Amino acid sequence: MLTTIRNAWKIPELRRKLLFTLVIILLYRIGNVIPVPGVNVQQMSLMFSQQLSNTIFGLFDMMSGSAFSQATIFALSIQPYINASIIIQLLTIAIPALERLSKEGGEEGKKMITKITRYTTVGLGVLMGFAYYIMLSNYNSQYSNMLLTSTGFLTALVIILTFTAGSTLVMWLGDQISEHGIGNGISMILFANIIARIPSGIILPIFNNLKSNFGGFWYWALLLIVAMLAIIAFIVFVSQAERRIPVQYAKRVVGRKVYGGQNTHLPIKVNMSGVMPIIFAQSIASLPATICAFGGWTSNWAYKHMFTSTSVIYTIIYLLLIVGFSYFYATIQYNPVEVANNLKKNGGFIPGFRPGRPTADFIRKVINKITLFGAIYLGVIAVLPVLLGTIMSNTRFSFGGTSIIIVVSVALETVAAIEAQMLMRNYSGFLEK
Repeated sequence: MLTTIRNAWKIPELRRKLLFTLVIILLYRIGNVIPVPGVNVQQMSLMFSQQLSNTIFGLFDMMSGSAFSQATIFALSIQPYINASIIIQLLTIAIPALERLSKEGGEEGKKMITKITRYTTVGLGVLMGFAYYIMLSNYNSQYSNMLLTSTGFLTALVIILTFTAGSTLVMWLGDQISEHGIGNGISMILFANIIARIPSGIILPIFNNLKSNFGGFWYWALLLIVAMLAIIAFIVFVSQAERRIPVQYAKRVVGRKVYGGQNTHLPIKVNMSGVMPIIFAQSIASLPATICAFGGWTSNWAYKHMFTSTSVIYTIIYLLLIVGFSYFYATIQYNPVEVANNLKKNGGFIPGFRPGRPTADFIRKVINKITLFGAIYLGVIAVLPVLLGTIMSNTRFSFGGTSIIIVVSVALETVAAIEAQMLMRNYSGFLEK
């Protein structure tokens, strides 16, 4: 990875793209620490750490690089855009008009889907900004009216519009990286947010806990670093792993030319759904804790022993939801009948299976097995930080399984994009050094 970046830096055009990406990320990080008018940042951070860290807002805070808990202008970060993308993706499957626009509309259809996604992002930004202000108003009285420095219609309007404008600007910055920089812009912003939380979310909790509760501090620290590197290597391995189904194409004679006859394979990624099952599962599993936080019921028994992220019941529900959403996303992304029909139309077949329904049944069976392994993999990665925090005297890490998978996936995606740019410019020799 470092070698690829170093070699890309030698190419003027790629160097400009890398610098452009870094400048955009720097501007974003600057905006990430500018608070919105009318909010007491210190009281907001205190309230969040005391009552909202175990709720769905903890996930939002992680994805915003701690901006959500500090009420900055980029507090909503990329959440409206991610939610809008998911909503439009699901509606594309449910609404025939959007499905035709996506599959048959060509380049113009893709542009229209993108435009719809952007308008939906703005609408969700207004909705989430309004919900954020309502949350601030509800908690303001509990903190002696010190959470909001001023109240009234004008203050509410300024806060909501600032949050909306911030989320829209984040979407624009992501588009600029995608167009003029390296890699996917939204992914790069999310990557920067998660990386920014490493010092406060991992290093400090581990350092303080090991120093106070364990003898042989350096021994345990070294062991923990080795374990984390092993987890990252495992994530890289599974992210690149795929099941290759052999496919043969029959020979066809068209005029004087012979087409087909070659052997190839049908690749199916082990973790085809990416990190989305974890995000969905964490959002739903955190809903009871979120409801308790809004209702002020964070001191009751159910919240402490059932709804917090360190409880056994929460962990079991979390794992079951990850498995369920993994199968759901695999069903959405991969249609065995469509794949089998495409193979049949192009004269391809899987050895040992007749074209048509037998081929579709075989592909479905393979996908179900792979999805089960991918779901177990996601569940293990998601629960590991919780188990680690429990072992280390209930230390809470803001860097969970979602964060690790996102960081590794974005790093691999960015390196692949850089290598593709280098290959396009006939600099493939650098990649072999």
